[in-house]
Amino acid sequence: MAPPTGKRVKGVQIFRPFVYGTTARPFDEKTNPKPPGIPDDHTHSWTVFIKGIDDVDITYWLRRVQFKLHESIPNHVRMVEGVKGQPFQIHETGWGEFEITMKLYYVPESSEKPQTLYHHLRLHPFGRTEEEKEAMRLNGGEVISWVYEEQIFNEPYEPFYDILISGALPPSASTLKDGGGGGGGGGGSGAATPTSANTPGASSSKGGNKKGHERSHSRASVSTSKDGKNNNEPKEEPFVIQRSEGGVLERSAMIPLVNRPGQPFSRETEQLEIQKLKEAKLKVDEMKKQMMEELEKKQKRLEALRAENAKAA
Repeated sequence: MAPPTGKRVKGVQIFRPFVYGTTARPFDEKTNPKPPGIPDDHTHSWTVFIKGIDDVDITYWLRRVQFKLHESIPNHVRMVEGVKGQPFQIHETGWGEFEITMKLYYVPESSEKPQTLYHHLRLHPFGRTEEEKEAMRLNGGEVISWVYEEQIFNEPYEPFYDILISGALPPSASTLKDGGGGGGGGGGSGAATPTSANTPGASSSKGGNKKGHERSHSRASVSTSKDGKNNNEPKEEPFVIQRSEGGVLERSAMIPLVNRPGQPFSRETEQLEIQKLKEAKLKVDEMKKQMMEELEKKQKRLEALRAENAKAA
């Protein structure tokens, strides 16, 4: 962890969504043949990873990840350095399930301590219901165990704050020539000056507004004469704006609106989960109502028996 530089941006909390987990597939001669040299008792190939939502780059805030695998695996503690636009991941083979430890190291500008995540490697179909397990079996045997998470930076230091907000632009930004949306693919610390703390994924306090706001930013360039002296006012050069296939702006806290193959986390997923919670609550309320009715009947029966015993006495 690098020593802090600058001051903390008070009253600001910025979050960035990401995904971590494992994907496993059984070896099969047709769909997933076992490579040469793999031990005979290894039944699956699997991958453990940490990546951005909708596969957007997260190396601007996450520098490296240490994966700690089962001790029986050669070189079971591995450090994966960040490569822009690529996930932090390890590919392996094996036969058993175990808990994987992932230690997240942030970029030096953050001055944040490493944080640890834990994830259980799943090789076999699982789920809350038999229908969910069967769906995995019908998916070519591929077992997906992914988790949506949000990394929260509470009152980040000024240099890191500039990095976090340097790329995202709202769809209505004046630099959009085609009328479409996009997100800046570049931009470092100090490249932008925010007009408000409520950048995409930022809030002024816990539970604050997580929606983006309009802000503009650009790189300034100065033209010089032959003798090397400045002879013009700084020129404004806009960032290159990019979106993912799901419409997510780079360096933002956005998530896709709908699900796509290989991208199971979206506002659509969120609404489905909320609907499940509502249905579960209705079911619990109905069960509670039935239990209270049964309890009331038993209470009346108990009072009647007490009255009979008192009369007999």
